[in-house]
Amino acid sequence: MTYVRMTSRSRHESHRASTPLELFFDLCFVVAVAQAGRQLVHALAEGHVGAGITGYLFVFFGVWWAWMNFTWFASAYDVDDVPYRIATLVQIAGVLIYSAGIPRAFNDNDWTICVLGYVVMRLALTVQWLRAAAGEEGAARRTALTYAIGLLVCQAGWVALLAAPEHSRRWLFLVLVMVELLIPAVAERSYQTHWHPHHIAERYGLFTIIVLGETIAASTVAVQSAIDEHEALGELLPIAAGGLLLVFAAWWIYFAVPAHDRLRGNREAIPWGYGHYVIFASAAAIGAGLEVAIEHAVGKAHVSALSANLTVCVPAALFLAFVWLLHSRHFKRGTAQQLVLPLTALAILACAWSGAQAVLWAGLAASAAVAVGVTLAHQERSGA
Repeated sequence: MTYVRMTSRSRHESHRASTPLELFFDLCFVVAVAQAGRQLVHALAEGHVGAGITGYLFVFFGVWWAWMNFTWFASAYDVDDVPYRIATLVQIAGVLIYSAGIPRAFNDNDWTICVLGYVVMRLALTVQWLRAAAGEEGAARRTALTYAIGLLVCQAGWVALLAAPEHSRRWLFLVLVMVELLIPAVAERSYQTHWHPHHIAERYGLFTIIVLGETIAASTVAVQSAIDEHEALGELLPIAAGGLLLVFAAWWIYFAVPAHDRLRGNREAIPWGYGHYVIFASAAAIGAGLEVAIEHAVGKAHVSALSANLTVCVPAALFLAFVWLLHSRHFKRGTAQQLVLPLTALAILACAWSGAQAVLWAGLAASAAVAVGVTLAHQERSGA
């Protein structure tokens, strides 16, 4: 379609699925996720734990929030006409600009390129919200205009941040983050945009697959490089096996329950959507941790064995804890089912103190959680 009036889609559409354009949009985020992970690896391997974690959390917020802004808008207003497609492609260009600026933002606290990428993304998204306002009436129109104004105000704040003293930028960054997170609550206080529950759950699931896939890709390259340079196959096999088990278990556990069944309104959806920042960031950080563990195994990382193990075990435990907190616990019946993931998260953390086999033990613990969860679910269905 060349051009159509942009109005809300129905929340009750049947067979609503991600479009090829949305899948293309997600694919381009692989670059940003990989950049953030690569910088985290370098920082952790050099022993700069505090700076590495802080930098990672900041740059990953930019990745996640850009994806969030597009995803929820598209769920409510995707008309798939020519202007919509062009605006989305412009946002993709902004994502790639942001990705190019991640190393400077991470290492030098220089956000110039990242902010430029956000300017490109935000201009396109603001145009989209203004289109939605033009096509709507009443409360829906006011909500769309509030989003557009909020985007412009926040983006002006990000541009102003560049002029702030360098030592105060990260504190001001946190203030702007809070303002960003408040915009949806303010905009939708009297009218809820017509996002589609099943579509949103699918979009989040697809992004989870992307970050887990990036984890596998990054750790595979790290293993290959370590074998080529050091031929330390005996030291690397337990890490590779444990890492693979962790990723497989993470996928299984995330998709074990129908998350869309709980997304009835903003009261459930906003905390669920915001909480995925930890799920996405921790899933991607597992890959960075595996790379650090591999570098430690071949003597390239300047950290202790415990620190290297924690770079894998901490994000893996966070992933399981937040998957349980956000949606798994709402589908579990009985104390035994409820305790599987929290206890597994603690067990994975404890694995960090198990020496050279820590990653393997963590992977086995995650796999055991899957096996126990499947068994308990089967017993419940069969009435045992």
